[in-house]
Amino acid sequence: MANYLIIGASSGIGNKLAEKLSESGHQVFGTFCKNAVNSTSIQLQFHHLNVLDETLTLDFLPETLSGVVYCPGSINLRPFERIKPEDFMNDYNLQVIGAIKIIQAVAPKLKLSENAAVILFSTVAVQIGLPFHSQVSASKGAIEGLIKALAAEYAPKIRVNCIAPSLTDSPLASSLLNTDQKREANAQRHPMKRIGTTEDIANLAEFLLSSKASWITGQIMHVDGGISTLKI
Repeated sequence: MANYLIIGASSGIGNKLAEKLSESGHQVFGTFCKNAVNSTSIQLQFHHLNVLDETLTLDFLPETLSGVVYCPGSINLRPFERIKPEDFMNDYNLQVIGAIKIIQAVAPKLKLSENAAVILFSTVAVQIGLPFHSQVSASKGAIEGLIKALAAEYAPKIRVNCIAPSLTDSPLASSLLNTDQKREANAQRHPMKRIGTTEDIANLAEFLLSSKASWITGQIMHVDGGISTLKI
């Protein structure tokens, strides 16, 4: 069984993935920042970690790591002219610099694994362009560029991929789905006529971590109900 690190495993996609991996017998090290969470499973450990801290302490990790999944993100939808430059930087620090610090810290452990994988998250908004998404798309666009560069640099030892979901029913998107009317309107925008679930995304992440995906790297995988490619 493998050892996995999930940054942001206390809720949403990260939590669902942590549950799936640990239930499959893997050892999962999950982190949380604001919301403390406990686990009764010896296969799932939670540790406090703030990726914005200057110094990161990852001494709870084993010598070898088979995968790292970086989940922290934000959804701030506002008109471009009302967004301050520091707002863009705050998102960039959380979603890009935080991921960079984690990957640099654990790369030596990943290199010791026979099937090492890194998964980051983008958004469908980078692919199709949506109004009021400039703050989201700026940092997620940087993530997409980062994964391709890292996939090339770390091949063939470490696979690096990115998942780009559309709107997913998670705490991060709660303000966009907090009424029946919002949920239905957002569901109808997608060819599949429903909102994505955390399990939809975690299923792909679990696959990309596994040896079944051993020939997949440098990819932006769209799990978005068809909205990025279909018009119906």
